[in-house]
Amino acid sequence: MIWTLKVTLCGGIYSTGKCVRVIEIDSAATLEDLHLAIQDAVDFDNDHLYEFYYARTERSGDRVRFDDENGELFSRTVASMFPPPKDRKLFYLFDYGDSWRFSVTKARTAPHEPLAGVKYPRLIDGIGDNPEQYPDADD
Repeated sequence: MIWTLKVTLCGGIYSTGKCVRVIEIDSAATLEDLHLAIQDAVDFDNDHLYEFYYARTERSGDRVRFDDENGELFSRTVASMFPPPKDRKLFYLFDYGDSWRFSVTKARTAPHEPLAGVKYPRLIDGIGDNPEQYPDADD
């Protein structure tokens, strides 16, 4: 089934404005696939480590992490991450130095069968500009 996910920028070292991206992705896709879809949606270079985690807030120290240390990025599916545990949300952290943090939620759009001829994952909507991953130091 194809799910619609809303990815919202919570912050990052160079974050300056609102950025929301709506992505359609197969519920059987891995966390690695979701990572790559988010990277494409915000036009980031895929050049840093990342993780997904459950927490109360994006900066909460009380986290359940899913990272490459035990292979979960390649074995866990998008479907396995929803619904999050009670009082927790799903977050995506990219680049531990610049701390790009995004919340990931299921949209209210009903899951649907893949459309013929459509390649998933795909970006279907967005609000705001892409964050600038590496701003020019002269600006």
